Amino acid sequence: MTYAQRNRRVFRLSTEEVSLGSKNGVAEVKCGRRETSVAIVSAITSTTPLFGKQLGQLFYNDKSAWRTAMIRPEKSFEENVENLAVQPRLRAVGLCKRFPGVYALDHVSVDAFPSEVLAVVGENGAGKSTLMKVLAGSQQPDAGSLLIKGAEVVLHSPADAIRHGIALIHQELNLVDNLSVAENIFLGREPNRLGWMDRKTMNSVAAEFLAKVGLKVDPRISLKHLSVAQKQMVEIAKALTTRANVLIMDEPTSSLSHQETSVLFGLVDELRCGGVSVIYISHRLGEVLRLADRVEVLRDGKNAGSLKADTINHDAMVRLMIGRDPRPLDKSNRQAMGVVRLDVAELVVQAGPRNSAQPPVNLDAKGGEIVVLAGLVGAGRSELLETIFGVVPVASGTIAVDGKVLAKHTVQESIKAGIALVTEDRKATGLLVESSVRINTTISSLFQSPAFPFVRPGWEALQTEAQIKALGIKTASQHTVVATLSGGNQQKIAIAKWLVNPPKVLLLDEPTRGVDIAARQEIYNILLKLAADGVAVLIASSDMEEVIAIADRVLVMHEGCITGELTGEMICEANIMQLAVGSCLEVV
Repeated sequence: MTYAQRNRRVFRLSTEEVSLGSKNGVAEVKCGRRETSVAIVSAITSTTPLFGKQLGQLFYNDKSAWRTAMIRPEKSFEENVENLAVQPRLRAVGLCKRFPGVYALDHVSVDAFPSEVLAVVGENGAGKSTLMKVLAGSQQPDAGSLLIKGAEVVLHSPADAIRHGIALIHQELNLVDNLSVAENIFLGREPNRLGWMDRKTMNSVAAEFLAKVGLKVDPRISLKHLSVAQKQMVEIAKALTTRANVLIMDEPTSSLSHQETSVLFGLVDELRCGGVSVIYISHRLGEVLRLADRVEVLRDGKNAGSLKADTINHDAMVRLMIGRDPRPLDKSNRQAMGVVRLDVAELVVQAGPRNSAQPPVNLDAKGGEIVVLAGLVGAGRSELLETIFGVVPVASGTIAVDGKVLAKHTVQESIKAGIALVTEDRKATGLLVESSVRINTTISSLFQSPAFPFVRPGWEALQTEAQIKALGIKTASQHTVVATLSGGNQQKIAIAKWLVNPPKVLLLDEPTRGVDIAARQEIYNILLKLAADGVAVLIASSDMEEVIAIADRVLVMHEGCITGELTGEMICEANIMQLAVGSCLEVV
């Protein structure tokens, strides 16, 4: 049955009506006043999935008070609306941006429509971040043009973009630790009364937007007391206060838990229903499948292709991103687990913003095994890894490597015992980003070099080249500044610095945060190879797909406790989430 043959239906929403029916073999659609059409889109979409989003876009852009759109089912959507003046809210045409030796953007074009989520995906180095910076006014293009509601504009600064209704949520936090949460949210836009800062209004409005993103913190406290995930929610609240009608989200869930991500998804849905154009950048393709109305794929600074509606799927996105069919994770070389390499017994972690002692933790990890710590943000996973490594003091309990208990619990003793830690925030605590690839690769092993306490450049060069080849690090030379490399290559260097002298136990906190799908696959293969070589790998991860894909065992944490252990077919999202909120699994 064609759309034109359907029986006439009437949907009532508040005081408005939407009528769908047929007349003389042509689909006939009516909608009410424009200001209610966004809400009407939901009604149409839920009832006519084959045509809903297309009709919704058409009506949103219709300027008349009442209009009947004659849509011929045998024609494409583009043909039907060609003459109806449907305009994108934001249009980028032929953008070019060149840096020394590379085209970051090479004639890239993209459109963002009202009431739509446009996902922009691609590998690191594909040009996504540069495109977003141009759209948000942080950088100016060398060529091309930007149009807002059909009129060409030039954005000289982020403030200029905000005045035009465009706001960017940064992946790399753009916040100030020594200011309060509210002061960060309104930085540069502080409400004032008679020339004096109106703190009462600022704190009140900040609290309102913090509640909207599900963050329960006092807006008056200093930002430095918040976790990375909480700071990310502050960044989102900050963008929302601009009341932008084009909101750009750059990897907004990279440090969020499953629960916080769900809150964000609900917020995105609310923004879409409110008529906001959302441009969503993510390496997590599951999120793209959940949210996107359209997908624009970039590769090597160019448009690689677009996907719409039911053509959006995981393999299609990967194929456009990397230029070939995706390859599954290879676990064929996995061997039987060895002896216990890491043994944590009755460990009491003394950590957290309130410095409150957490309950005792018991865990072990065998050689050749990948154990993943799962749980919600604030469950204590990062604190546990930092305690095992010696960053955080131990209140009580023991840590043993290969059966030998660490006498002194310091970072130096942990390294000597064979424990290594790849931290969550590579730029703040994992790397010297303004130093070279060589310095970063060898810095953790200098005390074990043949000439210690002297530095032998020849030894450094040899070890660095070995790691570049082994891990597939893409860099022009060993002297390249790490800050100029992609996120995936930076993360490989953060791992490489511990492999010059291979550890017995490797701890990793969110190892693929902000890393594209190709680099993520490479990092997984690195971890699988380390495990095959007998290393015990212990990972803290909030990425559910990652947990399920790579774990031999999953230990789920809730409020500092390990609430359950999952293996084999028991490792699934439902079981992990049930344990993460402190519930017990039902045994069938």
